Order: sequence, then structure tokens, then C-alpha cells
Amino acid sequence: MTQTLSKQEKPKTQYTVIWEKLPDDFKLPDDPVENIDQPLLAAALREALEIAGFILASMLIASNFGLCAKVNDKTVVKAPDWVFVPSVLPAEPGEVRRSYTRNAEGEVPAVVMEFLSDTDGSEYSNKPTYPYGRWRFYERILQVPIYVIFEPKSGVLEVYRLSDSGEYELQEPDANRRFWIESMGLFLGVWEGEKSQRTGYWLRWWDEDGNLLLWGAERVEQERQRADEERQKAEDERQKADRLMAYLRSQGIDPDGI
Repeated sequence: MTQTLSKQEKPKTQYTVIWEKLPDDFKLPDDPVENIDQPLLAAALREALEIAGFILASMLIASNFGLCAKVNDKTVVKAPDWVFVPSVLPAEPGEVRRSYTRNAEGEVPAVVMEFLSDTDGSEYSNKPTYPYGRWRFYERILQVPIYVIFEPKSGVLEVYRLSDSGEYELQEPDANRRFWIESMGLFLGVWEGEKSQRTGYWLRWWDEDGNLLLWGAERVEQERQRADEERQKAEDERQKADRLMAYLRSQGIDPDGI
């Protein structure tokens, strides 16, 4: 499938995009992640979704995973820190998916996220020529509806939505400082605390009723507290019954004969 994108610019930029699967012999970039925070943040986002039963076999949720397109006859691969694709075509039997090309392998990625590092700020790069900036690639070429940029050190969260004009527009959070991600039916926001021996800011999901999607350790703690409450309730009921029987006996009434 071929797509031509154009926009009134000075000079005018045109892209001819071909959506075809990456050849098996194509060598993908093997760059390491820039810091230990990135895989922890990405894994925490997926963990909450998995425990909540959100993830379906038809979805693609990945981190540091290559999104591909052939632009003006050159193959371009960008690997966002986190990506969500609502529906993808099944992989061939025995095939291990090593990259993803929209249209050729499924739907357009609905959400991409980048976690800011201390490098050159490439997450905002709008470079219009090969190999293209990340911003330009997600906005103009892939046309991803939601682009999220998160700064883990400060906890600053920016959510951009693709407008009808084909450009990203910064969104305003709600009263709870969260952003509604319509394609997922969830809110995205910032939470401060500790997980995986890391204390700081994390990205978290909330459902439409404002309930936080819990991590595994939180779910275990919640169940422990519930069990403790049930045990305490049973103990309170037992003590209440004991007091009642003691009172009846003090009045000369045999409780077992009632």
C-alpha cells in the first residue's frame, strides 16, 4: 500500500509512504535503552493492564519495539518506549514478531509514548528529512492519534492529540490531572511512590469511574487487607454472640434452649 502525504510548508515537504512488512534479513537497530527507568516504566504500564484483564490476543503492546515505514524509498524504523496497537493481524505459525508496519500488519498504533532522558530531546524532533525526527515520524508519517511524552524526574506529562489538520495539539488534563485515552477507555496520569526499588513518578491507568488499575503487589495487599477485615468482622460477631449468651445466662435463660 502506498500513501502520499503533503503539507503546505516552506519548502513544501512531500512523503511517499509504502506500508510493507520489514524484510526478514533487515538488521534492526540494537541500541540499548538510555537508562534503567525506561524499562521499569514501560513494564509497570503493561502490568496493570494485564492484571485488569485489558489485554487481548489481538492487541500489540510493546516497549522499545520497531515501528516501520518505507518513506521516499528508504526504510525508517523508530522504537518508542511504549506502544499500543488495538488490533494486529495474527503472526504466522512459529513467527516471532520483530517489528510492526501499520496497514500491512494491522491497525494504526493508537498510542505511542516516549520517556524523556538527559540526552538531546529527540522526542520533540520535527526533522523533516531522513531519518526524520520522532515527532515528525509519529505525526506526519505514522499518523498516530495520541503521542505521550513523560519526564520521569519531574513527573511532567504531556499528551498530544492528532488534530483534523494532521498536527499534534497539546491536551489539557481534567480536574484530577489525568488524560482520557479514548482508544483504551482509560485515564492516564502521574502517580508518585515506590515500585521495583524505584521511588519517584510513574505513569498509571485509571478506569472511567476513577478507580486505579492496581499492580500485582498492590492487588495482593488489597486482598490481604480484605481478608483481615473479614477476619476482624467474624471475630467481632463472635464476641457479640458471646456477650449476648452471657447476658441471657445472667438472666436465668439457657441460650441453648432457645
